[in-house]
Amino acid sequence: MVGYFTLILVCQLIGELIVGMFGIAIPGPVVGMLILFSLLLMRGKIPKGLSKTADGLLQAMSLLFVPAGAGVMMHFKLLGEALLPLSAALIVSTSMTIIVTALMMRWLNRAGTDE
Repeated sequence: MVGYFTLILVCQLIGELIVGMFGIAIPGPVVGMLILFSLLLMRGKIPKGLSKTADGLLQAMSLLFVPAGAGVMMHFKLLGEALLPLSAALIVSTSMTIIVTALMMRWLNRAGTDE
């Protein structure tokens, strides 16, 4: 289990290094996740130990949101001052996500029935 946890952290580190070297506008952990995903695709399956390690991390994931929640509460006044632009951005981005998802589902359903 420690070895698989190390693998996850090494992939994240490599992702951080790639982002730092090339100045990519994607978070390092996301690049690391893509690296891990690529490794798993090459292998063809997920090792049982990696699955158990990932499940353990997912169970503790809610703890990772505590610092973000505390930060939001510390800057609650700033959020109140920017309530209108934040609300507009939230509504527009949510609407765009729903529209793009619906269009993709329609396109994928049509592509699936054409075969």
